[in-house]
Amino acid sequence: MATGPSGGSLGYWQLDVLQLDQGHLHAAAGTSSFTIKVTDASSQTATEPTSITIAAGPLTSTVPSGAILPSASPGSSTSAQLGTVTVNDLRGMASASWTATVTATTFVAGGATAPETIPLTQITYWSGPGTTTTGTGTFTPGQANPAAAVNLTVPRTAFTLTAGSSVNSAAWNPTLSVSVPASAAAGTYTATITHSVA
Repeated sequence: MATGPSGGSLGYWQLDVLQLDQGHLHAAAGTSSFTIKVTDASSQTATEPTSITIAAGPLTSTVPSGAILPSASPGSSTSAQLGTVTVNDLRGMASASWTATVTATTFVAGGATAPETIPLTQITYWSGPGTTTTGTGTFTPGQANPAAAVNLTVPRTAFTLTAGSSVNSAAWNPTLSVSVPASAAAGTYTATITHSVA
């Protein structure tokens, strides 16, 4: 029982509370407000402004630990998929966007002399289509098919999102191709392929 403004008994209170279903909460990061309304049996009301803070998370990318291309002879070429690259966006932005970029170092073997170096002009990349995406927005591969492959002489766009939902992700399995110079020395060549997102 409770006492009303006139000092009389109000009877039992009826409490109406906004329920937030965590499994379907896709609000942007920040502070959101809602009001709790209490109605008694005599239709008298009281309100209490209340807020909830939705914390922003990180924007990250993950890549496989490594990849091995098939062996090739001088003057020939080789290619392989690098494994799944994934971008996870937990920033909670009202309209999310990001760009994933790929860069590479030259392939070198032994002492990295000229015959033991494969320049970036001989290394091409294409992202291929997204293998999985979550959330909404416009997900766009940098190079959707082999015909769109680009060399890695400069940083290249691998994947983008525009007008995205507050939580989203995308994954793709890019292909790397290497044209081995005819003057290349025998050996095991290594390079570093880097994906970053911002």
